Amino acid sequence: MTFELILVLAAGLFCTGLFGALSQQSIVMIMMGIELMIGGIIVSAADFWHFLAPAAGSGQVVIVAAVVAMAVEMAMGFAVTTAIYRARQVDMTDMAEDLKG
Repeated sequence: MTFELILVLAAGLFCTGLFGALSQQSIVMIMMGIELMIGGIIVSAADFWHFLAPAAGSGQVVIVAAVVAMAVEMAMGFAVTTAIYRARQVDMTDMAEDLKG
């Protein structure tokens, strides 16, 4: 695979995630869109590392750190979403607006 093809894949992932995050009302679907966007960023970072500096180990560390941060962010997001749902039976962003008061 070439550099440009992988960047097109990363851009496709990011754009699909952006569309999903902006067009959905379900909190879980928005989080899935954010997950796709972060996945696109990780793919592009891995692509840059592989083609620009494959001998440097620092690129791998950055990618692993991004994957760990993504996993922690999703775990915390789902925990908050589950807590909100159990407390008030709210699963849509419009209904969650009432929680700010």
